[in-house]
Amino acid sequence: MRETDFVSGFAKGLKVIEAFGETRQRLTIAEASKLTGLDRATVRRSLLTLSELGYAVYDGKFFTLTPKILRLGHAYLAATPLPTIIQPHLDQLAERAGQNASASVLDGAEVVYIARASQRRVMSINLTPGSRLPAFCASMGRVLLAALPESEARSVLGRTDLKANTPNTKTDPEELMAEFRRVREQGYAVIDQELEIGLCSIAVPIENDRGQTVAAINIGAPAAYVAAAEMAERFLPLLQETQKALRLVLP
Repeated sequence: MRETDFVSGFAKGLKVIEAFGETRQRLTIAEASKLTGLDRATVRRSLLTLSELGYAVYDGKFFTLTPKILRLGHAYLAATPLPTIIQPHLDQLAERAGQNASASVLDGAEVVYIARASQRRVMSINLTPGSRLPAFCASMGRVLLAALPESEARSVLGRTDLKANTPNTKTDPEELMAEFRRVREQGYAVIDQELEIGLCSIAVPIENDRGQTVAAINIGAPAAYVAAAEMAERFLPLLQETQKALRLVLP
């Protein structure tokens, strides 16, 4: 892309929008500036523009996004067939497994949930389409990172805050790269309470009819109910059936 084709103001505005999150629902100009690394004047203009267009509200101190911002995410969901195609298969998978099932895609260093079928609440956070989790310690993230060329996966790790969420979380880049190779060879990833204590999960990649990895699906279960060592025996055949069925219908 030519430098003259890049709209820096638009890019900064998007960066300001991305500063908001589940734990950052209200932001001051100073907080948004710190989170984005942009100067306060730029952040102020971006936030006031969002407010003027109805994408945010301002109470004199805090800015909060409005439901109108969902139009931006809906544009993606409406433009891609993935969630619509995957959801019925996910519903069936969750029902057969008796556990939660999810689907996600990779976005930088995070996985973004695009579909979910819930049977029970096993995490402290409520995951819905649009929710994000760090890829390096999530089962779907592991299979999606394993599908990348090693140099690209290593680059993603270099841009990731490898924070230990639990005592079980793998944070060493070399250990994670070895884990990606293992996942690639066996075709699935199992997470043993690395994201949250009490949660185990198993994931497989979803490929289209050309063999390209386009998403991942997983099953999550309470560790007290199914130990990590038993996840593959209990749930891998169900995941592989869904994986095979989806490959036949994904473009």
